[in-house]
Amino acid sequence: MPHTELVGPPAVIELRQYTLRPRRRDELIELFDREFIESQEDVGMSVLGQFRDLDDPDRFVWLRGFRDMETRHRALTNFYGGPVWAEHGPQANDTMIDSDDVLLLRPVPAGSGFTGSLSGRPPVSATAPDRFVSATVWSFPPGRQDGIALIRDGFLPALQETGPAPLAFLTTEHAHNTFAGLPVRADENVAAIFTSYPDESAHRRHLADLQVHPLARDEILPGIEREQTAAPQVLRLGPTGRSLI
Repeated sequence: MPHTELVGPPAVIELRQYTLRPRRRDELIELFDREFIESQEDVGMSVLGQFRDLDDPDRFVWLRGFRDMETRHRALTNFYGGPVWAEHGPQANDTMIDSDDVLLLRPVPAGSGFTGSLSGRPPVSATAPDRFVSATVWSFPPGRQDGIALIRDGFLPALQETGPAPLAFLTTEHAHNTFAGLPVRADENVAAIFTSYPDESAHRRHLADLQVHPLARDEILPGIEREQTAAPQVLRLGPTGRSLI
């Protein structure tokens, strides 16, 4: 089976943001795209997207998915205990200052997510595409669902009315992290939207249209702002040559 053919949509997704040593990002991307895609998918996970953070030259962002939490534990155990990580992991770790900024997420509704965005994987050394990916992550008080409901029921429809439909709407997966070797940000309550554009100018036009959408401007965005605990994190992302997203 091709590595990019998923056995069902991933129900558990990690959003991983790495702070790297200065000027080491391209080194990590070259290593990652060559050694860490098929080797992870061979043990049961899906490497969904790898990105350069366009606002920070020393930040690498990526997404991987799992069928469920049991699959996640088994796949991570096999990969990080396996020969590829043993050989290439030390070089990867040497590029990093911090790799613990990780959110454990799930698609809403279940079975949605990135399934419609996945196609054949480009080969090793493929040129990075021109497309632009936007990710916005909102944080809300623990246990509170009002802000998430506003995004799901109001903001998402407004996005679809004014531009391309988002690739995925994700919220916190509250299951216990059963792979202690890789920390995640515990006690979070977030919502995240990922959207792909042909280029960054298309993204700017979409944002401008959203700002003048009457319902979004007057009700939805102010309502989300009242519920959130901090300003949302907005990631401007450039996919690497082998990214599926």
